[in-house]
Amino acid sequence: MQYTLKKSLGQHFLKDENVCRKIVEALQQSIASTNIHQLIEVGPGGGALTKHLLPLEDISFKAVELDTEKVDFLQHTYPAIKDKIINQSILDIEAPFDSNFIVIGNFPYNISSQILFKVLDWRNLVPVCIGMFQKEVAQRVAAKPGSKVYGIISILIQAYYSVEYLFDVPPGSFNPPPKVMSGVIRLKRKDENLNIKSEKYFFTLVKTAFNQRRKTLRNAVKSLFEATVLQDDIFNKRAEQLTIEEFATLTFKMR
Repeated sequence: MQYTLKKSLGQHFLKDENVCRKIVEALQQSIASTNIHQLIEVGPGGGALTKHLLPLEDISFKAVELDTEKVDFLQHTYPAIKDKIINQSILDIEAPFDSNFIVIGNFPYNISSQILFKVLDWRNLVPVCIGMFQKEVAQRVAAKPGSKVYGIISILIQAYYSVEYLFDVPPGSFNPPPKVMSGVIRLKRKDENLNIKSEKYFFTLVKTAFNQRRKTLRNAVKSLFEATVLQDDIFNKRAEQLTIEEFATLTFKMR
């Protein structure tokens, strides 16, 4: 049974067995350290990773795949996946388990950032996420303050998760090969909650600061603070120079 590749869905299917094994090793480390045995794979596609995940012992496994043709292919090729596959977009589903689960996948590149924000929505249930991204996106998620690629997604993810850049994946590991390098990262949920006035204030501040990242913070976020507060020296900095904790502290001074 054959399947077709759909560019509209950002499909680049993994074919490198060595990369699959390295991803599964990272997963097994996470299972051992968290003792979590529920797993959802996002975008299984042709099943390169799926065939390594299905045989894992003591795992409650589900997969979510939007492309009906791929669902048919997977059910035909890997009968064990029957009744474990959700034929929808990851962005449209409710949490697939009622208790803690791990998210894993070679994420469709055209919605990979949105998938991360979905994980953020589910963070109370998702202690670990292991994902493949365009390298540029993976680097942005893992970026530290002062870096040119440090931005909104770096801060909003790292506020709740520690990010570990695991390894690069070259274009030749996929069919068809993408025009860019890829990277695998692992997110581990932080034990301590960030001390913020509210999530709404925090998200608003970060997004407003980076919408005009070339300006000083004073000019970028002046609508959010009283004039007296804006006299503080921290507002001489640009958004990319602030740590997550500094953004968190500033939420308490917002009007």
